[in-house]
Amino acid sequence: MHNDVLMLTGAGQIGMAIARRMGMDKKIIIGDKNINNANTIVATMKNAGFDAEAMEMDLSSRKSIQNMIAKAREFGEIAMLVNAAGVSPSQAPIEVILKVDLYGTAVLLEEVGKVIKKGGVGVTISSQSGHRMPALTPEEDALLATTPAEELLNLELLQMKNIRDTLHAYQMAKRCNVKRVIAEAVKWGERGARINSISPGIIVTPLAIDEFNGPRGDFYKNMFAKCPAGRPGTADEVANVAELLMSPQGAFITGADFLIDGGATASFFYGPLKPEQK
Repeated sequence: MHNDVLMLTGAGQIGMAIARRMGMDKKIIIGDKNINNANTIVATMKNAGFDAEAMEMDLSSRKSIQNMIAKAREFGEIAMLVNAAGVSPSQAPIEVILKVDLYGTAVLLEEVGKVIKKGGVGVTISSQSGHRMPALTPEEDALLATTPAEELLNLELLQMKNIRDTLHAYQMAKRCNVKRVIAEAVKWGERGARINSISPGIIVTPLAIDEFNGPRGDFYKNMFAKCPAGRPGTADEVANVAELLMSPQGAFITGADFLIDGGATASFFYGPLKPEQK
């Protein structure tokens, strides 16, 4: 039996990059709605010497999340959570984005927070999109942060009449992710554990490459070309920050969000990506 388990939700390049940094001498349980994706990442991890196991996991289902947690705990205590699961604006309709990215993340943080090991740590992957949406009222932020997960989708600001399109739904979900992390950091702290979020910009992954070659490709290429970095990022650059947050060097960091977008958000507000200058 292992002493520590790293639980990874979402079998993609960012999650794997973080797991490779933090998963040494741990049992790594990798969950994804598509078991083939999870098996692929597990095979890569095993070939690199890690002890990894795949399972099917649907982030939009509390029961599925609970099943993954139960499986992980068969091997020891959950010491680390890496949540990289979710869907993008071009992958799903509004209802699915809100159910997976918003509700699902809230449930995951809530459920893992009940059992996370003392001294444990988690990171959830949010998005730069949440930073570009106009500010909400303090009351709305508080509702996103603290409303019981099972009641979140009943909030007035999340009703279909108030969501313009899939991008707006995605932005709202990611804003909610950041606010939930702040609130959950208080609860996790009662167990001596920490939780933070990372908001990446355009990161080169197989999905991103599909987007570059798809109907929105020019939009994404323009975004990274006109950001201060002048390029997209890599999964390992996200993992660099996750490694800090999840290591003893980050012991005083919890309830925080880290924007890693090459300056694209800065350019959106104060540079050539500003909407009226497009």
